[in-house]
Amino acid sequence: ILLSPITTTMKFACTVILSAITLASSFIQPTPSFNGRSGVVSSTGLFMGEVTPKTIKELREATGAGMMDCKKALLETDGDQEAAAEYLRKKGLAKADKKASRIAAEGKIIVSVKPNKAVMVEVNCETDFVAKDGNFLGFCDKVAGAAINIDGDDIGTLMSTEVDGETLESTRQAMVAKIGENIQVRRIASRGKEGSTVGAYVHMNRIGVLVEVEGGDESVCTDVAMHIAAMNPQFATVDEVPAEVVDKERKILADQARDSGKPAEIVEKMVEGRVRKYLEEICLVSQSYVKDSSMTVGKYLESKGAKMIGFSRIAVGEGIEKKEDDFAAEVAKMASGKSS
Repeated sequence: ILLSPITTTMKFACTVILSAITLASSFIQPTPSFNGRSGVVSSTGLFMGEVTPKTIKELREATGAGMMDCKKALLETDGDQEAAAEYLRKKGLAKADKKASRIAAEGKIIVSVKPNKAVMVEVNCETDFVAKDGNFLGFCDKVAGAAINIDGDDIGTLMSTEVDGETLESTRQAMVAKIGENIQVRRIASRGKEGSTVGAYVHMNRIGVLVEVEGGDESVCTDVAMHIAAMNPQFATVDEVPAEVVDKERKILADQARDSGKPAEIVEKMVEGRVRKYLEEICLVSQSYVKDSSMTVGKYLESKGAKMIGFSRIAVGEGIEKKEDDFAAEVAKMASGKSS
């Protein structure tokens, strides 16, 4: 078959062009490229680790971090799930340190009870919204479960306890990174010993009370704990009241009585009567029982074959100085800033 001169020339030209392309490509090194769906690609074209919606979802489920944080972590670690989790953990630690100075006066009181022992813990956060969050509540349950099994009331010991393969402190730091608020395990209180009876009551997640008695049963302790939550006595019995507290009150009452102008012997009787009344008001066993005002708490315990040993009461955020926002001052400040 004879080819025309034009056909032969075209065939020769195509051959030359293909040869030139092949030769040029042999001198060009392939560069790493990024595929938005599949992640980082090596120079050999093999994936160093896929970054896909599926891998991002898996990391998010494993760590609880945000979607964008998980994506960034996977990109930073070439798609390595374990390295990405460690990256997030370190970032979470940094976030936890930054937020540690922020006021956390909201939160929850949780209790745990077993034979001869009861424990309660105060876990704080910054807002009441987070105090109702499922993740926060789950962390609180872990803390209470660990607290019932340690000796003493030391927060450091509690937070170094391992639950589900990591310490409570590590879990707390991860919660701070995930939720974005300062979270602190602030206080722990426990009661109970061999031969005593213990019980607990928590009011609206914000006031917790532990009661320990001789004799009786757990329901008696719970009833008394409810009274304590409502009335907030300072001491369990008169014997617990420090002498300096009584002396201070006696001096105040004596000064008030002398101003009445009555004879000294009358003043002395007035003072002693008022001191007794003061002690009745601040001591649990002498207070009128809230469920039956015809008897004192002490008489109620006697009727149940029980004797008071002691109690512990914790209220969320007590003793923490909360920041009070002055709305008027804030508006004035903003207006001044705009005018300047």
